[in-house]
Amino acid sequence: MPQVGSAHGGEPGLLTRVVEKVFRFVRLAEFEILFVLFFLIAFILFKDLMSRPQYNSIFVKKPDLDDRWP
Repeated sequence: MPQVGSAHGGEPGLLTRVVEKVFRFVRLAEFEILFVLFFLIAFILFKDLMSRPQYNSIFVKKPDLDDRWP
């Protein structure tokens, strides 16, 4: 008995093959993807933290205005 709704006689469609290849790639490169995402998120958080003036003043000492020495 032929399958109902199968245009290619059991061969998966293009979308199914693309999705399977994407899932296969994600399974293969899972550690590398998580590694890059970790550093990307850490960079964004650190950049946001360092852009605030109250945290930036810890690392950059502002000169005293009443000091006579340059």
